[in-house]
Amino acid sequence: MPPPTPSTPGSASQSVNINAPVFVPRGVVFKPSSSLSGSVSGPDTDNDLSASTGHLPAVENSQLPTAPTHDVFDAGYHAASSGLPSAADLSGYGPTVGEVAADPYYHQPYTLRPLNHHLYSPASKSSTSSAADRLYTSDTLREDLLKRSETIWAVSYPTETSGLPESVNTYHSILPLEWGNPLERRKSLAGCSSFVYRAVDRRDGRTYALRRIEGNSVDSSLLLHEPAFAAVEKWVRLSHPNVVKLREAFTTKAFGDHSLVFVYDFHPGAQTLYAAHLAPDPSASGPRAAWNLGNPIPKQVQEDTLWAYIIQIASAIKAAHDQGMALRLMDVSKVLLTGKNRIRVDCCSVLDILTWNPTLSLDLLQQEDLIAFGKLIYVLGCRDVNALDAAPKAIETLIRSYSPAINNFAYFLLTKSTKKKTIDEVWIKLAPRMAMESAALFSYADTLENQMMSELENARLVRLLSKLGFVNERPDFSREGRWSETGDRYIIKLFRDFVFHQVDEMGKPVMNMGHVLTCLNKLDAGVEERIMLVSRDEQSCLVVSYKEIKTCLETAFNELVIGGN
Repeated sequence: MPPPTPSTPGSASQSVNINAPVFVPRGVVFKPSSSLSGSVSGPDTDNDLSASTGHLPAVENSQLPTAPTHDVFDAGYHAASSGLPSAADLSGYGPTVGEVAADPYYHQPYTLRPLNHHLYSPASKSSTSSAADRLYTSDTLREDLLKRSETIWAVSYPTETSGLPESVNTYHSILPLEWGNPLERRKSLAGCSSFVYRAVDRRDGRTYALRRIEGNSVDSSLLLHEPAFAAVEKWVRLSHPNVVKLREAFTTKAFGDHSLVFVYDFHPGAQTLYAAHLAPDPSASGPRAAWNLGNPIPKQVQEDTLWAYIIQIASAIKAAHDQGMALRLMDVSKVLLTGKNRIRVDCCSVLDILTWNPTLSLDLLQQEDLIAFGKLIYVLGCRDVNALDAAPKAIETLIRSYSPAINNFAYFLLTKSTKKKTIDEVWIKLAPRMAMESAALFSYADTLENQMMSELENARLVRLLSKLGFVNERPDFSREGRWSETGDRYIIKLFRDFVFHQVDEMGKPVMNMGHVLTCLNKLDAGVEERIMLVSRDEQSCLVVSYKEIKTCLETAFNELVIGGN
């Protein structure tokens, strides 16, 4: 006996008004086989990733523990064990893809297994890519955002094997982001060793970057002076798109010494300008970002890119100088590349404490900012951190590689003058270039806005699918064993089969995402278009509109909500 047919405005007698896609019913319920999931998961990950996404293959080492294969759609994917990559591998600070970490902070060897990005975006462009680009987020942007998300959710090492404290102040899940010899990190922080960690603040659940200054290298007398921490309060109040925001600074004994910790906003996937443009090979600087992947030998920085860097750094300097502060750290290892041609100055306020001296002149520190700015331009233009050791050669290289405007600007910053230079004078010289940079900025903003428009309605479909999932196949509700099979709920079940369980003339499953999205969008809008719904045993046939199905779904869902309350 087929389930009772609910009384609806639509009936079989109104078949003359049917405007529905072809539906071929079957007497037997189609159950997807294991081969279907295999086709969705794609080819073997280890063999396909390097060809489709440009990732380096993992190192083959029979003695290394191999991470189990995880489904990227599984909710427990990011909570897997130590076989998964850490945040250090994905943030631009860790070892190279496929390289086993040798730093003492990495107490357990592992092999990096990146996300299966080919599941999210096609491996190559097709003749219809232009249409797909208008409907979906571009492959490059999607992959970049997925990598950033993976970095944030990467698992931490157990505290008993990592040697790190379980928590520092209000921060937990501590994971190192830098590696290498600590002596190499003394160069730009007043001779003090520093270490960078990723941590989660239990107060708001957000991820932050902790820069720890080792207690053994800090003058303990400075930590006792409150005026030394006065600059921290100024930097906390400063919020600028080209400055890594400082949240707070404090001292702690959690690391076994009197360490000084600065808390900054965490930018997943960021890398220093040195890593992006000057490192001789990827193994010296960690994995490269998506926009710089596959270039083991650093190439010349394009002039438009260099101008973008110059204007952003000048903007950061002006923001600091206008607030009566100085950046003081204008080094390729302390300026982060957080996106495509998007940079932020890091380590603000560190030297204000480590080299605190009440007799230091603010004007002198701001002049040093401009000189360091000019040196940074020559270093990037010549691709040599020691470029100004031979100043005439550096000037010649910059003139040969770029337009005279860049060399004139950098030379202006470095030359000494009897009159004090200000950042406002610098901006006057940058004015002719601002028109082009503003146009490029607005164009990129339009591009991102269009990308967002293509994904704008995703939340609606997720809510709709959630309601369908709550109602369909519910075994028992309100003492009715077949609640989801009777009344208006039966129409919802038939609609589910119509959307997801279609078959062709040969009985093969129809995996048409366009059909699914079209039906769900029409259901969400509640259009008057009518479709024919046929039961699995072909004994019931209903002609209903999307509007009527939407009413049935809302009624059933509200009934569940009321019953749950």
